Amino acid sequence: MSEGGPLSEQRRERPGSERVDSTGALASRRDEPEGAPLADEPFVPEILASEVAWRGRVWDVRNERFRYLGGELSRHFLDHPGAVAVLALDAQDRVCLLQQYRHPVRAREWELPAGLLDVEGESALDGARRELAEEADLTASRWHLLADFANSPGGSNEAIRVYLARGLEATPTAFERTGEEADMLLRWVPLDEAVAAVRAGRVQNAIAVVALLAAWFERERGWSGLRPADSPWPRHPRFGAAAGSDAPGVS
Repeated sequence: MSEGGPLSEQRRERPGSERVDSTGALASRRDEPEGAPLADEPFVPEILASEVAWRGRVWDVRNERFRYLGGELSRHFLDHPGAVAVLALDAQDRVCLLQQYRHPVRAREWELPAGLLDVEGESALDGARRELAEEADLTASRWHLLADFANSPGGSNEAIRVYLARGLEATPTAFERTGEEADMLLRWVPLDEAVAAVRAGRVQNAIAVVALLAAWFERERGWSGLRPADSPWPRHPRFGAAAGSDAPGVS
């Protein structure tokens, strides 16, 4: 409760603000079509100015000024190339997990093979194949789309796509790794055990959390809800304009 009365009494009226219906539940802030499915709504405001405020080695910080609700707003955000990750599942229902040091969070996190979409002209699926080979020394014959998500949409345009890869085989040679990847550990973990680690808070990497829970959900339903690996990716800044398939020969 805020000083001077309940929060509900302190809320200032504004156009399109939340309303309380006869049951006491919050009604929609804006009118929606009756029975509309739950889905994020694409919305592109008029951009008045866009400039790089800081240029980094991998990603930049961009400042944009745009029109919204009759006014003008200015926001800084991380301008990110996007990333792909791979949940590699073997015939024993085990997931390939890598432990890698992540300096910003001062932890060696358990993660999926993953990486940036920073190769010019490379499709998202080809990027996932490359990362699986480079980080786990694996190839896969069966690929499906497991999950798409925005990692931190309040301050970044990073879009992440996670693939399910099966039909695994070792690459002919091991990839040479440097930096934080030089001492990575690889562990094959039963999917149920990995999900239990997420639920207990022992594994907190965002991509791993999303992917493991999605894989457990899909497995419980016989993998019947998986989307094709070449599904369009409208939320990615670079691939969003493409309406075709990502790559041929996927199932």
